[in-house]
This record gives sequence, structure tokens and C-alpha cells, in this order.
Amino acid sequence: MNDRFSRGERREPSFGYERGESRDDGDMRLSPDDRPTRFQRAAAPAEPERQLRNPPRRDKRPAGGGGGGGKKRGRRRRRSLFGGLIYWSMVLGLWCVIGVGGVVAYYASQLPPIDQLTVPRRPPNIAILAADGSLLANRGETGGRTVTLGEVPPSLPKAFVAIEDRRFYDHFGVDPVGITRAVVNNLRGHGGMQGGSTLTQQLAKNLFLTQERTAARKIQEAILALWLERTYTKDQILELYLNRVYFGSGAYGVEAAAQRYFNKSARSVTIAEAAMLAGLVQAPSRLAPNRNPDLAEKRAKLVIAAMADQGFISQEAAKTAMTAPAEVPERTGAGSVNYAADYVMDVLDDFIGAVDGDVTVLTTIDTKLQSSAETILVDALSAQGAKLHASQGAVVSLAPDGAIRALIGGRDYTKSQFNRATAARRQPGSSFKPFVYLTAMEKGLTPDTIRDDAPFSIKGWEPENYSRTYRGPVTLRTAMQHSLNTIAARLIQEVTPREVVRTAQRLGITSAIQPNLSLALGTSEVTPLEMTAAYATFANGGQSVLPYVIREVRQTNGKVVYARKANNLGTVIQPQPLAMMDTLFNAVMNGGTGSKFNIPGWEVGGKSGTTQDYRDAWFVGFTARLVTAVWVGNDDNSPMRRVTGSGLPGEIWGKYMKLAHAGAQPMPLPGGFWQGAPTPVEAPVAQAGPPQGVPQQAPLGGDRAWVPPAPQEKNFFERLFGG
Repeated sequence: MNDRFSRGERREPSFGYERGESRDDGDMRLSPDDRPTRFQRAAAPAEPERQLRNPPRRDKRPAGGGGGGGKKRGRRRRRSLFGGLIYWSMVLGLWCVIGVGGVVAYYASQLPPIDQLTVPRRPPNIAILAADGSLLANRGETGGRTVTLGEVPPSLPKAFVAIEDRRFYDHFGVDPVGITRAVVNNLRGHGGMQGGSTLTQQLAKNLFLTQERTAARKIQEAILALWLERTYTKDQILELYLNRVYFGSGAYGVEAAAQRYFNKSARSVTIAEAAMLAGLVQAPSRLAPNRNPDLAEKRAKLVIAAMADQGFISQEAAKTAMTAPAEVPERTGAGSVNYAADYVMDVLDDFIGAVDGDVTVLTTIDTKLQSSAETILVDALSAQGAKLHASQGAVVSLAPDGAIRALIGGRDYTKSQFNRATAARRQPGSSFKPFVYLTAMEKGLTPDTIRDDAPFSIKGWEPENYSRTYRGPVTLRTAMQHSLNTIAARLIQEVTPREVVRTAQRLGITSAIQPNLSLALGTSEVTPLEMTAAYATFANGGQSVLPYVIREVRQTNGKVVYARKANNLGTVIQPQPLAMMDTLFNAVMNGGTGSKFNIPGWEVGGKSGTTQDYRDAWFVGFTARLVTAVWVGNDDNSPMRRVTGSGLPGEIWGKYMKLAHAGAQPMPLPGGFWQGAPTPVEAPVAQAGPPQGVPQQAPLGGDRAWVPPAPQEKNFFERLFGG
């Protein structure tokens, strides 16, 4: 042993290296338990210790030279580069998925909860039908009623699938293949037959979203499309789409579009027409067939080719459709049926209240009478309107029970939707005189009663005849026949204006009437519909008339929600005064102002009317079949050039009534005519007394020829309004 140990000196182990020696790497590769201590190394042979402490370096190069090692390192470097690329691509893709998911989740959160989503109800459509069941017009926001796939030809839905979404029955609401194809076509600059959106996405947009073109809307559109596909069948989605898509010109849905462009129902469209409708939805304003027929036809041919290519139609059918393209019929007339349709909408709420779903309204309108009235009015104004400074007109034609057969509210509906037949209040002129005469007849006068046609003054008012001439003593028959103003003025003075107002209201005049003496010459304003209804009482035997246009209202399932029942409002003119009035009216048509417009074989009554400065001109007349009023004038109330009621309005009335009665069996007026006494004598008027300061008209002729009936029971209107 060493002396240090024997002396007990303490010595720290060096763990394999002395001060100044470098650390042995070989020792560091051993575990702490396996490392040899200094004592162990000291006891070992010298050479092995040297080898352990200084191990030989391994030469990694192959024996053949240094080039092979470099290639291996290059391959390892390339493999490492490729692996890194894959790794970072996966990381980037994962982050993209997370980002897209976050964006989708954000925009999904802006939508209502999916479990609470419902397809919004389609705005109701009101289909307005003529008396024969033909369609007059549609009203509502959509412009047409809902149709089912079973109602329309198979070629119609197939046309939309072929051009808008050929993979409709294969995708799940969003079509990656279609999107990719659209992107490729856009990058290449090629015009594709289809866009990237599916029919389901388009439906989602129409149902729930706006038309803005943003990424947010497209994301929400895709989400909603997935919900639609999960909730509805493919056929249900296609049916919803066909009834909601916009076709331009205010038409939503294929039924509205077929009516708008082809004047027919979608149930009867041809292949060529179906193709044109399907091609239209891409750009309704640019491809509308009534505006750009060439572009619409070109687009329709693409649709037909797509249908044939996908086997929806045969090549022969496609060839036929190509050679005979759809044609948009030219719209004729002034669209007057829309005046009637507007009036239906004005009164519909009174019968059924709010409309919750599609309904069909059957009206009393006769399409032939409506068309002929429109044509005659428009032609007359076109031929003479400019020369006479007459720009507008209106025609109302009723059955004697009040059913509206024709209603023309103006010259051209497309230029003015104001309904002059129902809403324009104009002075009726002398056509109001029958209410004065009827009041006088009911108070004891007869058609043979004599009054003096001469100038006179009442409180400064000096009525004059149109001719500025006077006939002296004349019968009331003659006075009515030639529309003598002085006689009407004398009569209203005798019976009082208030009594005339009551008579007019009893017969159906609802406008406010001023009870003054000038009322005898028609200075209070009324509508053409009111005047026609009032005159109908003279044509139907004295029964009260309430004009009506709606006969029945049905829901789409056939349920009747309203059906008009026959209403008897009661008698408002007793038989004797009625016969007298029909006699006066008939005198006008035979030798009076209406003699040029008589209808051979028919008992006809009528009366013309002209207001001061020729601002309004009327002709109102009737048979046992029809009662018709014609008004001509200007909306700005400017004077016409000497247009009288027996002029242009009478000509329109005569042409229309003769055409309306052609081929019909003549019928007598229910009230008959007054025969009169063998010797006409004067009957004094029972009156409440003349106005203060006005001399009383002396009766001419002595004793009564007819004793007025006893006071009668109050009629319906008198009981209702307290008359």
C-alpha cells in the first residue's frame, strides 16, 4: 500500500481523470453503475486501460472511397424534406379545417336554430275567374297560384333540372362536382350551362335569404340547403322551387309565369314553352321572352339540348321543339279586366276577411261583354278623342239584379290604374233628372202633366235649356224627351230638393248629395257604378239593387268559403210610378235625345247628361237584359269640345248595347208602360210648400186625372237609414 494510505491521509477519487486531463467520452457512455473507479482502472493492465480511455475512431466511410456516403446523406435529406412538406401540409390543412369550421359556425349562429326552422308560407294568391270560369287575373304578391308536380307536364320540372342542376337527384344539397365544374369553366373563360349552386341552394336563398352576393350568404345558403335536403324529399324540394322562383314581371312560380308570358296555365305548356320558362330564371329581366325574344329562344334551345342529352326527352321531341319554338302571344286590348279585378279585391275582404291561403273567386263578369265594351270605348276615344279633347271614359254594365257584367275603369289600365267606374265622382248632368221626375210622379204628377217651358228665376238662379229656346206649355213626357232644364227646375222647386235626395238614396245613390235646386240639373257628383245601379231599379220592376261582382269564393281544396245568396232588398218604386217612369225613358229613346241609339225589337229606356262647359258627358240606359252607363271626360276636369251625352257617350252606349243584345230574344220591361187617361189633365202636386220668397207654380188643367196611392210601407233603405 502507499504511504499516504498508511498514514491515514484522505484522498478524493478523480472518477477517471486527473487534473489537467481531458474527460473520456467513453466513460460518459456508461451508466453510473457500470463506470470503473480509479481503483479498478489502476488494477487493470496498462494497455486495455489505454484502449478504454482512448478508443479508436470509427471510420464511417466505405472502403471504396468517400462518394457513397454523400449520396446517402442526400437521400436522407430529400426524404426529410418530403416528410416535412407532408407534415406541414397536414398542419396547414388542419388549421384550414378549423378556420373554415369556425367561419361556418359563426355564420350558422346568425341563423335561427335549425330545429326551429320552417319553410315560410307562400303569400296567398287570389285567382279571379269570369262567369264562365276562365281566368281574368291573379292578385297577390306572387301573381299566380301554387301547382303540384302532378298537375304539370313532366317536361316542365325536367327542364329546370336539366339546365339548372343536372345532378339534382344525386347530391346532398351542395354539389362539389358542380362547384368544381363551374370554377373550371370560369377559369377557362368558357360559358357553362350550369352554375355552382344547386336547385336546393337556390330554393334556400329564395326562402330564407336576401339576393346579395356575399360569401356569408353563400355559406348560410349551403347550411340551409343541407337542412332542406334532410327535411324534405327531392320531389318536395323541386315543387317548392317551381312555386317560389322569380320569372320577372312580378311573376313568382311557374303558374304565374305561364299566365304572364303565354296566357295559359302551367298545366298545359309545351316542351318548347317549358324550356323557355326554365331558361328564363337565369336572368329574368334580360331573357324575358316579351322583351328579348331572340335571347329567350336561344337560351331555350340550350335547355332543350340539355334535356335530350340527359334522356329527359327523345331526340325526335327535341328536334320538334327546336323547329317550333315557343311564341309569346301579343297582348291585345287595354287590360280592362284589371279594373274589374281591382274592384274584386276592393270588396273581397267584406265577404271572407283576411286571405290566409290561395283562393279562387268566381265573378259575374262576362268576358265577351267586357271585351266588347273595352274595344268600343278605346276605339271611339282613339278616333275622336283628340279632336274632341276627350281623353278618358268609363263603362259599367249590370244585369237588372245588380250583377256586374262589364266594368271598364279607363282607357288603358297599363297607363292609369285609377278606376273611374267605381271611384271617380263626376257631375251626372241631366242623367240625374229621372230622380226628380220620379219624385214628382210619386207625389201625383203623370207623364201628361203640363208645365211651362219658359225662362224664370229662383233666388237669382236662371236655368236655361241647352238650345236656348223655349216651347211654352209642354207635358212632362215631352220635357223628359227633350231634356228641358226649365221643367226639371220647376219640378224640384215643387217637390223640394230634400225629397229628391231621398229618392236618389232610396234607389242606391250613396255619394253625398247637396239638397239644392241646382240638383235638378245634376250638379252633385256620383260614380258611374252608382248611376247604373240606380237605373237598374227602373229595369227590374222597381226592386232595390245592390251591385255585386262576386258569386263564390273557394279554397284550393274545393271548400266553399262564400257563396252569394239571392237577396231581395224589397220594392223601392211602386208599379204605377214605375210604369210612368219607363214611359218617360222610352220617350227619350223614341224621338228624343237617345233616338239614334234605340235597339230594334227591344223596349229600351235611357237618358243623356251633359254638364256645364262640357266637362262631363253621360248616357245611361237599360233593357230588361242589361243596364249600362257610359261616361266620357278628362281626369283634370278640363272642358271637352262640345261633347254632349247624346254625342260620343251615346254612340259608345249604342254600339255596345246593340252588340250585347245581338241574337238574344227581346223581352219587355217588367214595369210596363203607363197608358194614361184619354184626355191628359193636370194633377196638382202635393208639396210641403215652396221655398221662402219663391212664387208657387200654379197647376194648369183643373181636376186630378190620377189620385196618388196611400202612404206606403217604408222600404229597406228607408228603414235602414231612417228615411
